[in-house]
Amino acid sequence: MSENKSHQLTPNMPTKRTLEANKDASSQLTLNYVLISDAAGRLNENYLNSAIAQYPTIHFSIEAYPFAQHTEQLSPILTSAKEKNAAVIGSFVKPELDEYAETFCTKNNMRYLSLMGPIVHSIEEASGIAPLKKPGSKEPLNDRYYNRIRALEFSVANDDGRHPNQFKEADIVLLGISRTSKTPLSIYLAFQGFKVANLPLVPESTLPEEIFQIDKHKIIGLTNDVNVLNKFRKERLRAYGIEFDGKYNNDDRIEKELEYANQVYDQLKCPVINVAARSIEETATLIAMLMGLEFDSMKF
Repeated sequence: MSENKSHQLTPNMPTKRTLEANKDASSQLTLNYVLISDAAGRLNENYLNSAIAQYPTIHFSIEAYPFAQHTEQLSPILTSAKEKNAAVIGSFVKPELDEYAETFCTKNNMRYLSLMGPIVHSIEEASGIAPLKKPGSKEPLNDRYYNRIRALEFSVANDDGRHPNQFKEADIVLLGISRTSKTPLSIYLAFQGFKVANLPLVPESTLPEEIFQIDKHKIIGLTNDVNVLNKFRKERLRAYGIEFDGKYNNDDRIEKELEYANQVYDQLKCPVINVAARSIEETATLIAMLMGLEFDSMKF
């Protein structure tokens, strides 16, 4: 059988993902960044996103190039970055790629930040052990890995309060009205190895008896600000092709739901976290701290 070479990636065909941040920023300033990695490149994106959050008035244009594992790939990427007057962020396990990118940027008066190089070098100096130099090393299929899979399966099955009889098996039970990040928090925490169930709170619905029968230390209440909830709910309606729903995204209705949720939290005597100004990662970390839990492993 002949090979279809039109779909094969070569060192001269880097794959690009175009991203934007603060698209509606009030400032006219736009900063360009090019992210390059010899692995998936999530470290680059997470690192930059954390910094971007400090500058909500600036528009950022970002190009991400994962799996650039040859110097032949770096050359056109860096040349394009130079033409765009972009800063370059690299996370390379292979030192020759890091050195190539840094040399190119230095010669062309471009800003370059190496994320992996200094960390790997510091560990090598402290330990006297040379790094593997294998980008994107896979996690071993050990007990921790399978525990995470079981936690994910449990959390997906117990989303939206589908199986109250399984609350007792959960490590964490999240409560909250619509748009308080219950589902994304459940999945994020499950990926850290915790079995999570979540239960939506609706004034017209009756709480399942199981919520009063489980260990109260498992329960976390989630809340949000009225204006943030209204914005999120309007966006959700538009995603479904609905411009307005007087009940779902009405301020009075939202305040009624929040009041009901607070009554439930008081009744259960559970801690409450306002997610309005927090990322999923921040909220998950706070939940773990409140419950005295430790994440399964660091994930970038």
